[in-house]
Amino acid sequence: MAEDSGALPSKSNFSEWYNEILWRAEIMDVRYPVKGLYVWFPFGFSLRRSTYTILRELMDRDHEETLFPLLIPENEFMKEAEHIKGFEEEVYWVTHGGSTELDVKLALRPTSETAIYPMYALWVRSHADLPLKLYQIVNTFRYETKHTRPLIRLREITSFKEAHTVHATWDEAKEQVEEAIRLYREFYSRICVPVIFSKRPEWDKFPGADYTMAADAIMPDGKTLQVGTVHHLGNNFSKTFDLKYEDENGEQRLAYQTCYGISERCIAALISIHGDDKGLVLPPEIAPVQVVIVPILTKKNTGEITEAVKKLESDIKTAGLRVKTDFRALRPGAKYYHWEMRGVPLRVEIGPRDLEKGVITAVNRYGRKVQIDISDAVTGIREQLETFRQEMTKNASEKIKTQIKPVSSLEEAKEAVSKGVAVVHWCGCRDCADAIEKEMDVSVLGSEIRSEFIEEKDGKCIICGKPAKPALVARTY
Repeated sequence: MAEDSGALPSKSNFSEWYNEILWRAEIMDVRYPVKGLYVWFPFGFSLRRSTYTILRELMDRDHEETLFPLLIPENEFMKEAEHIKGFEEEVYWVTHGGSTELDVKLALRPTSETAIYPMYALWVRSHADLPLKLYQIVNTFRYETKHTRPLIRLREITSFKEAHTVHATWDEAKEQVEEAIRLYREFYSRICVPVIFSKRPEWDKFPGADYTMAADAIMPDGKTLQVGTVHHLGNNFSKTFDLKYEDENGEQRLAYQTCYGISERCIAALISIHGDDKGLVLPPEIAPVQVVIVPILTKKNTGEITEAVKKLESDIKTAGLRVKTDFRALRPGAKYYHWEMRGVPLRVEIGPRDLEKGVITAVNRYGRKVQIDISDAVTGIREQLETFRQEMTKNASEKIKTQIKPVSSLEEAKEAVSKGVAVVHWCGCRDCADAIEKEMDVSVLGSEIRSEFIEEKDGKCIICGKPAKPALVARTY
C-alpha cells in the first residue's frame, strides 16, 4: 500500500499532483504490467462503489439493470458501417480459443450497441413492449493510442455505465435524451461536480447517432474532461438490426433509440476539482470513511477516553454513517495527515479537556473546527457533514465561474483557453470551426449550451461574422 510520508506536489503542478495522489491516497495502482490497465486499491474501489451506488439509485427509478456478454461476433460488430468506422482503430480482437483459430473473430466490446441490439430485435415485438430502458455497468476495451492516464484515458474502462433505450417515435427518444441529461445533472450535483452540457458538432458526434449531447467538467489546469454523453440514435441502428415493433394498427414500424454513458472519469473529475495540496477532498455521501475518530490519549485518562470513543463510534455506526477510530500508536499529527490525504470529510477528536467539558471537537476537511455536545453528538456530526457538502458545492461553483470567459475575438479566446473555457460565437459551419481549432490548438466542443454559468446570447461568428450562437472552445483531455 501507499507510504504515508512526505508532502504532495503542489496542485499548481496539476499533472504531477494527480499522478501522485492516486497512489498516495490509495485510489489506483498504476504498476500493472499492461499499458493503460490499472488496479483499484480497496480504498479507491470503496469510493467507486459509493459513487456508482448513487448512479444505480438514479437509473433504477425507471430503468432495469442487465448484463450483456463482453465478446461480440465480428459479423454483428461489422453491420453498422458508420459505427464501425468510428471504432475500427480501437478494437481488441480475440482470434483464438486456446490454440484453435476461431471461425469468427470476437471483439472485446468498445461499447455495446452491436452486442445489445440483436437481442433487442428479438425482445421487442409490439408497441406494448415500449419504451424499453435497460442499463449495465461493465468494463469496455479500447486500444487507446494516445498518452494513457488513470481514470481519464484507459485501455480498459473498468466502470462504464451504459444505458440503451427503445422508443416508438423520434420525439419520444428526444424526450429520453432530455431525461438522461436531467439524471446526469442530478448525479453530478450529488457528487458536487459542476458540469456543462452542450451539443457536439456533427463531425464529433457518436458514430451512428443523429446527435450527441455531452457533459464536460473543467479541470484545474483549464482543460475540459468529457464526463458523460447522451446520444439520440434515431432509427439508424434499428435499420441495421431490424429492430421493429407492431403499432396499434398492426403495421411494422422501425423503433427509435437512445444510449448514454458515464465512466470512471466522473471520479477523475471529483478528485481533480476538489482535491488540494493535502490530498483528496470527498463529499460525505461517497467518502469511504465519512467520520474518523482520533482519541487524544494520556496515561491518566486512557481508559476513560477509550470508553467514550467506543460508545461514540457505536452511536455513529448505528446512525448509518461510515466511521473509523484510529487507535494506532502514532502522533495525532501523523493520523491527521493520513486521513486528510484520504479526503475524510470530518475528523472527531476526544481528549481529556473534551471529556471535562462534555464535548467532542469536530474538524472538517477544510480545517473548520467546532465543538459538539457529546450528548447529542450524532445530530451535530450530521449537521457538520451537510454544511461541508454545501461548502464543497459552493467552492466548485465559484471556481468554475473563474474558468469560463465569454470572448469576442480570437486574441481574447487564446487568453481564455490558457486558463479554462472560452465561450465564442460560432455559426455552426465546419470551416469556421476548423479555423478556430487551427488558430488556437483547441477543440470546438459544441453549441446549444446548457449551463447556469453561461448566458445563451446570440451574436456574430468569431470567424465569418454571420449570425451565431454561443459555443464552447477549450483544450481537452
